[in-house]
Amino acid sequence: MRLPLLLLTAALWADDVASDKDAHWPQWRGPHENGIARTAAPVEWTAANVRWKAEIPGRAHSTPVIWGERLFLTTAVPTAGEGTAAEHRLDVMCLDRRTGKVLWTRTVKTVKPHEGYHARYGSFASNSPVTDGRRVYASFGSRGVYALDFNGKPVWSYDAGVEMHMRNAFGEGVAPVMHENKLLVIFDSERNSFLAAIDKNTGKELWRKQRDEISNWAAPLVVTHEGKKQVVVAAPNKVRSYDFVNGNLIWECAGLGLNTIPIPIHSGGMVYVMSGFRNPNLLAIKLGRTGDLTGTGAIVWQNNRGNSYTASPLLKDGRLFFITDSGMVSCLNAATGEPFYRQVRLPKSYNFKASPVLAGDKVYLASEEGDVIVLAWSEKMEVLATNTFPDEFFVASPVVAENTLYLRGRNTLYAIR
Repeated sequence: MRLPLLLLTAALWADDVASDKDAHWPQWRGPHENGIARTAAPVEWTAANVRWKAEIPGRAHSTPVIWGERLFLTTAVPTAGEGTAAEHRLDVMCLDRRTGKVLWTRTVKTVKPHEGYHARYGSFASNSPVTDGRRVYASFGSRGVYALDFNGKPVWSYDAGVEMHMRNAFGEGVAPVMHENKLLVIFDSERNSFLAAIDKNTGKELWRKQRDEISNWAAPLVVTHEGKKQVVVAAPNKVRSYDFVNGNLIWECAGLGLNTIPIPIHSGGMVYVMSGFRNPNLLAIKLGRTGDLTGTGAIVWQNNRGNSYTASPLLKDGRLFFITDSGMVSCLNAATGEPFYRQVRLPKSYNFKASPVLAGDKVYLASEEGDVIVLAWSEKMEVLATNTFPDEFFVASPVVAENTLYLRGRNTLYAIR
């Protein structure tokens, strides 16, 4: 009788662990940094399915992150003056994920910013936070990086000693990436660009690598290839890969255009990087080589049609999915670049800044017009549902945890069960 009881206990414990993982969305692009959720999400809903909604003060477009029962986000609240030149309070907020109740708000700094942001899409809190289940880490770029415990108590702060000057004063907004004991933070601007690795336990800078780069909003991606970890960063001048341990350059490759924003994505020994503004391009780069890969056989294929400008892509089952800012959807064969479908328009005219999320076998697209469109994950474009939030505006990306969809609008956070 003892052995079956032990096996049953172990099975129940395993289910609890799996369930706990389902409740985590620890970084901007989710548990695997690729926009893929661990559970499914609602497909169609009405007001009755909105489990709760919470009003969020200030202005921000950062995507929330979740660990268990806690949801974290950042915001910037003006305290004196008007417009982008006003003094702002930079806040980290913690909400109860199940009820939307604000558990605490911590002001990490009050600043008068040196530079503004894009009038429609920018904010002083566009960098999404990250959590490891013990602490939440929030980057405000030029205004510092901050670690708080789960009760909102400050643990450490990091000042990079730089004032970033972004192209056309579009504003800052790159999410930090956490891997093992490191936080990786990009400071690419028109002056003094670099990549920093910070010890997540102490806030100490472990290494800093200067970069010959201009304004860039693409977050780093940690990739393991042949047992070695590397940090891949897309950017206008060159895509570069750095040794995760010491920051030494492994390889570089030119070929992307201006205003790089989508995060790289990785599968099957290849990394995919994309730009969608001026001189758009998508590079499928085979890993394993070192040095300058420009114009070499490491570039397996390229694509310069219908690339995403802002939203990051999805990759699963050999299919690479992306969407333009104007709502044209493409899905390519990840191995060859051949299209399953390319530049297919959605049923209505839309604009997108939020990145798509894949939950179960469905893609979720949150639009600037307040519609959330649900597509089938397949080799043909199929709209399954359109859910409307009147007068809403989505720039933050959707989040999925435990079969619940979380959407951050202009000033409201929604939970749809």
